[in-house]
Formats: sequence, C-alpha cells, structure tokens
Amino acid sequence: MKKLFTTFILLLSAASTLFAQKGASDSLLLDYYQNQRFAEAADYLKATYPEPVTDLKILNKLAYTSKMASRLPEADQYYRRVYEADTTNLTSIYNMSEISKRRGKNKAAITFIKKILLKDTTNFDVYKQLADLSYNIGDLQGNIIYLQKANKINPTNPDVAYDLSSYYIKLRLYGSAEQVIDKALVADTANMLLLQGKAQADYALKKYPETIAITQKLVDAGQQTGTIISMLGTAYYMTNKYTDCIKTFNQLNDNQLGSESSFYYTAMSYKALHNNKQAIAYLDRAIDAAISSGVGSYYAEKGDSYDHLHELDKAVAAYQKSLLYKPDPITYYALATLYDSELKNKKAALKYYRKYLSGKPKGTENKYAAYSYERIKALTTNL
Repeated sequence: MKKLFTTFILLLSAASTLFAQKGASDSLLLDYYQNQRFAEAADYLKATYPEPVTDLKILNKLAYTSKMASRLPEADQYYRRVYEADTTNLTSIYNMSEISKRRGKNKAAITFIKKILLKDTTNFDVYKQLADLSYNIGDLQGNIIYLQKANKINPTNPDVAYDLSSYYIKLRLYGSAEQVIDKALVADTANMLLLQGKAQADYALKKYPETIAITQKLVDAGQQTGTIISMLGTAYYMTNKYTDCIKTFNQLNDNQLGSESSFYYTAMSYKALHNNKQAIAYLDRAIDAAISSGVGSYYAEKGDSYDHLHELDKAVAAYQKSLLYKPDPITYYALATLYDSELKNKKAALKYYRKYLSGKPKGTENKYAAYSYERIKALTTNL
C-alpha cells in the first residue's frame, strides 16, 4: 500500500512537471495583454510556472505582468532576480528604477539608473529619467545638468526642450531658451507648450512682432490664459497698435480679470489715441489694482499694537498710513481717541471724531458713534 501511494505521488509530480514544460499559452497571454488584464496574466503565469523559477525569460514575463498590474513589490523582486542572474541586463535595471520611482523611492531609482550610465553614456531616456528624479528630490542643479545632456542627445524632444527652456527663462537666459525651443519646433511646429515658451522668450527679448505672431496663434488655438493675453496686449502697445492693445486687454478687463498692468496699458493706449477721459478712468483702475485691499488693515493693526505699547508717535504714523490705503471709519475713531485721551490734542481729536461720523459707521459701532457725539459736544464747548 505504501509503495502504491509513493508511486501515485511520483506520477502526480511527473504530471505537474509535464504541464509546466508545456509552458504558458502565448495566445492566451496575448489576449490578456490586449485587454489590459495584467493581473490575470500574472496569476496565470504564476500558476503555470510554480517556484522556484530560474528561467530568465519566464522571470521577465512575471516581472512585466506584475508591473503592469501595479503589483510593484512583486515586480521589483522578479526584476532583481533577473538582475542577480545577469548583471549586464540593462532592461531589468531600468525597470527597477521605474518601479522605485513609482513607489516614491527616488534616491533608489537614481542609484539604479546611474548603473546604466556606467555601460551607456549616450542613452537619452536615462538622462531624461535622471532629470525627473533629480527634480523630485529637490536637486535643481542636477535636474538642469541632466536636461542639458538629454537635450544635446535629442534636441527635438519637446518635453525636455520645454523643461530646459523654462529653466533658462527663469534664469533670464532668454537667448539660450530661444535656441533650445527653435530646434524642437523644427520637429513639431504646432506644439502648444513650445510655442508658449517661444512667446515668453521673444517677449523678454523685446521681439514684439514675433511675440504677436506666436501669441495670436496660441489665442486662436484656445490658449487664452492671462499671461498670453498680457504678452499679446503689451506687444501690441509696444508696436503702436493701440486699438488692438485695447481690444486685447478688454478680454481681461471685461471679465473681472484685469490687473494693474492691463489697466495701465489700456489707459496709455487711450491716451495715445487722445481719449483722455478713458485714459483717466483706466489709470484710476490701475491705481486701485496696485493697492492690496489688505494693506490698510495691516497698518491699522500696527497702529493698535503701537498704541498698546504706548509708542504713540508710531501709532499715529501707522494709523495715518492706513488711511492712505483705505479710509476706514474705525481708524478715524482710533486716531480720535488717541489724540483725545493720550496726546491731549483737542483740535486733532475733534477733527477725527468728525471724520469718523462722516464715514457713516456700521450699526455694530453704535456705542462708538454715541461716544463720538458726546466728545464732539464736550470738545467744542471747551475750545
């Protein structure tokens, strides 16, 4: 009986071995791949090839399907086994780097990808990956160096060209930015990102006719951001096309998106067209836009703090500065009480109590208003 059982086990083992030797069905795997069913493909391969798996082709398939199924720890282990069996396998190194990056392990990804550079110093994808990874860990110097190396190998790649030119623009190296973009545009003349970079470079270099041509192309393509509209409108102004400048900036001004700059160039265009009433109206809007709505309250708070510290001259100066930005009634009240109680300046106190009341205080300030009326009567009588 024991021999019979042993024989049965051996037969079962042989059958399993035979099944494994048959291998996975390529047509079934292809169906899984085409239908994006990578988790099922991975499970199918694991069932077909039980551990221990030593065949590198099978390990690569297991690694690939696991990666595509987002089973990243499993994929990482399979690729490591491939690499340990063949340290010259650049594909496994690249994939280990990619997986580390997807798992947020950027430093580990850099370590892997640099191993490829030891064997291949002309690989565009490697430099691009290193640029991305350097950026992820905050190494901006490394980021730009690797972008430069990648761009040198493939100057027509739009992603690298845009990233590198953006750096040059930030560093005000506008000529270098333009050179990078021009080479990439040869291969892709309608790339919106490259055209935006080209517009920024040309605008900074004061190439206004070129700026108009490119930004107009961007606007026609639906790229109507505030930055693009501003560059277009300003370029029109700089080339004495005042009507076009007004028309362009009105896209922002009429949609509550106007800024100090858009109001200013609109005003100056009206002035150049001898429409001084409109020029004054837009200059007023430019002045309003140039002042932060919070500045007045900031100075008022400073005044209150100085008052508490009993630094009265500084408190008065801060309150008066606040009024230049925003004539808030409560600030007049603060000055009135300061002059009245602390500085004993009756004329100044009377002046600011009156200004407070003329500003029509809010209903929540009834007690302040009542006090002001009383103090005005008292101060007037005693003058």
